[in-house]
Amino acid sequence: MIVGIGVDVVHVRRMARWRAIPGLLERYFHPDELAAVLGKGAGADLSLAARFAAKEAFGKALGTGLAGIVLKDIMVANCFNGRPEVRVFGTALRALEKSGARRIHISLTHERDNAIAMVVLEECG
Repeated sequence: MIVGIGVDVVHVRRMARWRAIPGLLERYFHPDELAAVLGKGAGADLSLAARFAAKEAFGKALGTGLAGIVLKDIMVANCFNGRPEVRVFGTALRALEKSGARRIHISLTHERDNAIAMVVLEECG
């Protein structure tokens, strides 16, 4: 059964501005997430924007927003085949457990100026 659905859009230019502010990315992104994305060179801003949109979409899917959730406790990673997946820790894991959801589905897309993420939370069992 579906517990919640969330979608969000982020302007890619926002990430370029954030990269210019020391320490800001570390505040919002998991260290492993940053290491993987910043190695992409010119595509880094697109990937950061999509991942930030995913964090916002996760909060919307919870139905509670991101209040009380540390954003770097939500990490978007890519599987061996490139498919994105959401991994949650700490505050985000507790919020997921409280929602009754056990599975997180995600879809990301980006093109030039915008990145969009959709998250579906599913109760399993």
